[in-house]
Amino acid sequence: MKRRIGLGLVALILAAGLLVLVGRNWIAQRAFDRAVDKSVGIDRSAALPDGLHAYVCGSGSPLPDAARAGPCIAVLAGRQAFVFDAGSGSIRKLGRMGFPMDRLQAAFLTHLHSDHIDGLGELMLQAWIAGGRSVPLPIYGPAGTDKVVNGFDAAYETDRDFRIAHHGPKVTRPGGFGGAAHVLTLDPGSDDRQIYASGDATVRVFRVNHDPVKPAFGYRIDYKGRSIAISGDTVYVPSLVKASRGVDVLFHEAMNKHMVAALQAKLAERGRADAAKIMGDIQSYHSSPEDAARAAREAGAKALVLYHLVPAPPARLIEPLFLGDAPNQFSGTLRLAQDGMIVSLPAGGADVRFSRAF
Repeated sequence: MKRRIGLGLVALILAAGLLVLVGRNWIAQRAFDRAVDKSVGIDRSAALPDGLHAYVCGSGSPLPDAARAGPCIAVLAGRQAFVFDAGSGSIRKLGRMGFPMDRLQAAFLTHLHSDHIDGLGELMLQAWIAGGRSVPLPIYGPAGTDKVVNGFDAAYETDRDFRIAHHGPKVTRPGGFGGAAHVLTLDPGSDDRQIYASGDATVRVFRVNHDPVKPAFGYRIDYKGRSIAISGDTVYVPSLVKASRGVDVLFHEAMNKHMVAALQAKLAERGRADAAKIMGDIQSYHSSPEDAARAAREAGAKALVLYHLVPAPPARLIEPLFLGDAPNQFSGTLRLAQDGMIVSLPAGGADVRFSRAF
């Protein structure tokens, strides 16, 4: 009798375990199916109101940071889409945010430091495949942009051939591969000019100071009375203030130089002389949070979003330390950018809306 009871209990335990396993797999399958139905093939930007929308696809810097991709701001102006810089990992963040790559009109580079362009190959690939392009992506940038674009084209040439052979020319249109470089120049007596206009959207390029990197640019985007300016890498410079006059949102790079100096000192203490020198050098061509706040105040910007954070605060507790006196220098809305942030400026309004894609 005891043996029968024991065998029965074992059978019940096995049956219960099997039910749990089957139930768990059923729940997992249902969750997966719902996720697919909710997200795959859906234009998540369709829910946004007509206006300007900035996607923070990269708020980081060359310093390693698992939470932040390299510098990248993507912008929707109505039905038109643009990408400004393409730091490492940023294009995958952009895909996760549901950015409509099929509406991408052009990419713009602020300068040619590696951390601003090392995702450019992936951007061109996604513009071609996910965007369904039949002509190369226009890529605007400073002198040397043609060399960079040609280099990425050459690097991805073998991959292009594989994809065309696999998916066929109707899906991977051979003419849409790669980029078409447009080298921007400014006259010696001019600090800005319009470089793009279509429908209600315009893009202007303006000069910034990232010496010895010359030229280095920032950009301003206007659409139906709303506006965004993107600094790129720069020290405080009057040309940025002038070009950003009255913008709704200024995206400005920021480096806390006291924190960087602490990194420099520790590297020197531990015998890392070369790395310590680099930490000293970079302080001369970046803006502090206070510099960015001053620029935003003088430009009359409604909101200031700091990105390209060096070093990015790893926790909210450290954010006030990073900002320093910036909140006292700028009375408007002040935010630290995070990957996945979307800043929305509805047409016909004056409000600035912040949300998160993830």
